Amino acid sequence: MEGFAGPQVLAEAAAQAMNKLDYTAQHMGMRIESMQPGCCVLSMRVQDWMINGHGICHGGLIFTLADTAFAYACNSHNQRAVAQHCTITFLAPGKAEETLTATATETVSSGRSGIYDIEVQNEHGTPLAHFRGNSRTIAGSILEESSSPDPSKGDLP
Repeated sequence: MEGFAGPQVLAEAAAQAMNKLDYTAQHMGMRIESMQPGCCVLSMRVQDWMINGHGICHGGLIFTLADTAFAYACNSHNQRAVAQHCTITFLAPGKAEETLTATATETVSSGRSGIYDIEVQNEHGTPLAHFRGNSRTIAGSILEESSSPDPSKGDLP
């Protein structure tokens, strides 16, 4: 898309635009640690309200962290994309006050379909979950051409 300095600036701008409207991610305290075309790293601190009846982080919230990293990664090319199918395998529990990190990587992109693998781990590097998301592009873009950042004018995401 014209008006962008390149894929990296586009990926960062798309993630920021999505995050601005992602009230769930904001409420959960998710932070974008890094963003690249097809890749996203998010972190989240496990808060007391996230603990389930077993005294560990609720699996649905770990899924939400992974799903959000997936969403930002599959929309990083500025083509709107949604989840078509997702699976998660839980490997170990998340605990209160731990910082969890979800790393999403584009594995395959072909036509309107994409496959993304997301690894969730705690601050000690212990794998907590493996998530695989299949995406499908839909009409539209995240950023409109008129809102494209222009680094020559000092516009940076």
